[in-house]
Amino acid sequence: MREITFVKAMNEAMVEEMERDETVFQIGEDIARMGGISGATKGLIARFGEKRVRQAPLSEAAFVGLAVGAAMAGLRPVVEVMYVDFVTVCMDQIVNQAAKLRYMSGGQVKVPLVIRTQGGGCNAEAAQHSQSLEAWFTHVPGLKVVMPATCADVKGLLKSAIRDDNPVIFIEHKLLYPTTGEIPEGEYTIPLGQGEVKRTGEDITLVATSLMVHRTLVAAETLADEISVEVIDPHTLVPLDMDCIKASVQKTGRLLVVQEACTRSGFGSEIVRRIAEEAFDDLCAAPRVLGAANLPKPYSGKLEIETIPWEADIVEAIRNMVA
Repeated sequence: MREITFVKAMNEAMVEEMERDETVFQIGEDIARMGGISGATKGLIARFGEKRVRQAPLSEAAFVGLAVGAAMAGLRPVVEVMYVDFVTVCMDQIVNQAAKLRYMSGGQVKVPLVIRTQGGGCNAEAAQHSQSLEAWFTHVPGLKVVMPATCADVKGLLKSAIRDDNPVIFIEHKLLYPTTGEIPEGEYTIPLGQGEVKRTGEDITLVATSLMVHRTLVAAETLADEISVEVIDPHTLVPLDMDCIKASVQKTGRLLVVQEACTRSGFGSEIVRRIAEEAFDDLCAAPRVLGAANLPKPYSGKLEIETIPWEADIVEAIRNMVA
């Protein structure tokens, strides 16, 4: 298989989908000549022209609203919102319009819209550019939420998101853009709602998304000689592959959810709730969520590091649960 970067895998997915379906177009700030803040849309304007790669002004409320209308009219917009933190200024368009129009119209109106955005910290970008806000969107019926972790996953999931007839929030971690990995040759997609066992184990189940998948795998390898750790990447939070998670917990009897978002009211709590309701008798220890500190991200890199789970924190949590 080929080995390419995370951001190149995203670019390939968008090129392939724009070539396959002429209704797919891109819109966002700095996505044309600059190629987007991450470089994900690099070269698209030269290939597809200004009609399908639209440079937007500094107004997320305006261009996200435009994209909702375009989706209702039969197009398939892929919107780049520079940082997930900036969705605060277009939540009405996402939550009250995109998420609800298909239901309110009795299925007469589809909203095939993808909103790409980057989240996460550890880049010293301070409190307004470093948040993990996925739980906001999972709380809203009508939205799908995707959080890819690997190069192969981001390509397969992005292609599926673009083809979906519902609004999809596609959250990329900024630290993953330069990472490399193998991707399959030829056409492939990964269905939304299909999780993956990244590592098999017998003693404890770890569920993680995005960057935390990589840190969890390192922690699992560190403990390989003393504790057998199973690592689950659900790929999507909505829809959530509970069958995959539940089957693992029924085998191991323990559950630790690792998230970069603040521990309080994060999506990990929802996974723990579902396991408590659906697989309580299979547990031999209380399930736990390991997340970030409940405070705004510091600008200081040294302080920021202290707020987010790292491999050593995951190892310590595993040992405490299995001891």
